[in-house]
Amino acid sequence: MNIQNNNLNVAMLNSKNTSLKNDVLNVNNNMNKDQLKTVCNDFESFFMQQILDVSLKGSSIAGKGTGSEIIKGMYTENLSKQSAGGLGISDMLYKFLSEKNNDKH
Repeated sequence: MNIQNNNLNVAMLNSKNTSLKNDVLNVNNNMNKDQLKTVCNDFESFFMQQILDVSLKGSSIAGKGTGSEIIKGMYTENLSKQSAGGLGISDMLYKFLSEKNNDKH
């Protein structure tokens, strides 16, 4: 069961990573401020989920047994989405990318 969960997690991570990578690469294509802020918040959410996944890897916060890893994954995903924009990472990234984007014009 763990091998299947790990393969599912890797596939989901690759899918999210590809989408996020495409969004970040499009920053150079004259994104408006709202789009840029959304990309920065998405990055912070992704980053936070990675930290939570590693931090809670050995915990039994979702119990033990069948489905506990899926529940834990859902928990970390929702927690990271709710905290997006709250850590300050997205604000720093937004400021940096806005300045870089303005320097090109």
